[in-house]
Amino acid sequence: MAVISKDSQDTNSATDPLLSWLWSIKKALQEKDGSGLDLTKLLSDCFDTFKDNTQYRNDLRFLKICFLYMDVSNDFESVFREMVESEICIDHSVLYVCYASFLELKQKLHDAHLVYQYGMLRNAKPVELLKKAHALFLDRLSESVNACSLQKIGEGETIKFQKSYINPWSASTMKDLLKKLNTQIIKYDGYHHSTKAYTGKVTLTSLKKSSRNRIIEIGGKKYQIKGCAGQGGFAQVYKAYVNSNPDEVVALKIQKPAFPWEFYMYRQLDQRISEKERSSFGIAHRMHLYSDYSILVFDYLAQGTLQDAINSYLVSGKSMEEELCIYYTIEMLYMLETLHGAGIIHGDFKPDNLLIRYSRGDLLEDGFRDRTGSWQDQGLCLVDWGRGIDQHLFPDNTEFMGDCRTSGFRCIEMLENKPWTYQVDTYGLCAVVHLMLHNSYMKIEKKVSSDGGYIYLPKSPFKRYWIDLWKDFFTKLLNISPGSDHIKLLQNLRESFQDYMCSQPQLIKKLKELLVKQRASLCSA
Repeated sequence: MAVISKDSQDTNSATDPLLSWLWSIKKALQEKDGSGLDLTKLLSDCFDTFKDNTQYRNDLRFLKICFLYMDVSNDFESVFREMVESEICIDHSVLYVCYASFLELKQKLHDAHLVYQYGMLRNAKPVELLKKAHALFLDRLSESVNACSLQKIGEGETIKFQKSYINPWSASTMKDLLKKLNTQIIKYDGYHHSTKAYTGKVTLTSLKKSSRNRIIEIGGKKYQIKGCAGQGGFAQVYKAYVNSNPDEVVALKIQKPAFPWEFYMYRQLDQRISEKERSSFGIAHRMHLYSDYSILVFDYLAQGTLQDAINSYLVSGKSMEEELCIYYTIEMLYMLETLHGAGIIHGDFKPDNLLIRYSRGDLLEDGFRDRTGSWQDQGLCLVDWGRGIDQHLFPDNTEFMGDCRTSGFRCIEMLENKPWTYQVDTYGLCAVVHLMLHNSYMKIEKKVSSDGGYIYLPKSPFKRYWIDLWKDFFTKLLNISPGSDHIKLLQNLRESFQDYMCSQPQLIKKLKELLVKQRASLCSA
């Protein structure tokens, strides 16, 4: 049987007292219908006899006996607790994998997840086995939970279950969501669907090699490609003139395989974000969906990205002026406050997804605080909604598991394999602000707090001449308590920066000068 190792037959029972128990347990397992041995009592007695014996603390044979005992016990959870208290094989990943699998069979999914986490916190070996088993568990969980979670879309009601952890970016989640939403998406203005492959005269794949001034026909319009504005693993973004008209400029996002999710997110923004704030989140005009490609037509902003602005300082060996850092921080806080209040998570909050908007007229001192007048057109525009999450599609209080895999922007929960929601955005915000202040990606360290607990803070020190608000900003956003009102926190932080800027007229005057200088620099590059 499984409890007998190959070497155990040669072991002297005098030096290995467990051996005689192994033979008895083997016999009871083989002849449990007629041997007369009480397997449950035998396992219980064996467990009680050896659980505090240091000789067997890391003996995998005894671990197998413990699992057998757990299987026949009426209170298997207390058996595991005793094992941990007695430190039985607590450094072996197999302990946590097997017990978590046992809990999963009992449908105690949340507890199983916590066991995997506990094993990883203990750095049980081999850790690769533990991580792989946990990843497979999350995949199974995502598959099983999605069917229940997504019923909210059609029925308007939430299926209640113990705890749900969904990977919002998994292929299965996306497939299920789009299938449920299809009848809704096809009614959206600007949505054009064809079951056939794209058949234009200019093949879309050829644009990767040579795109400038090539003309592609989409939906009865001709788009003259003027250059590549950005690219990723599955998509390329091109600047284009509509019908060769330089006064009508758009961006085309060409993606393979076809991916209509981003268009859905843009239409949700149209419905949920006020007209005053709408320009901060990008505008999509049309989506052309083919069997092989999708082409998203949206506004083109020519002023560059926040990443471009950061890089302009990096190449000169300087850091962005604090007034500019404060201004863009206020803008980003406002963005997340608005988005999260509407039940939307961006999911890919980083500086190259933040386009810079400039006012069409001269900036005035008036209107800065409430973002009116000339300040309404000034700011940032958050784009690339392919990883966007619509929280309205999931039951209330749903938490997510999944890793964005974007180096430098993986939130603490992702790094520690914990569930997350809005943290994917708030951490991204902190990472962007850190880049503006330090010209380097943020690294986090865990520090002991005054109350005996711990807090997370950036490793890079705060400069002496910086305002104290930065320390408050990072401390609060990196250590939000579960269940707290994080939207109120975003608002309070935003208002504290606004109060500072409005406390001294020369600060806004300097900000205006810096924005004019930045515009001249980026637009001429």
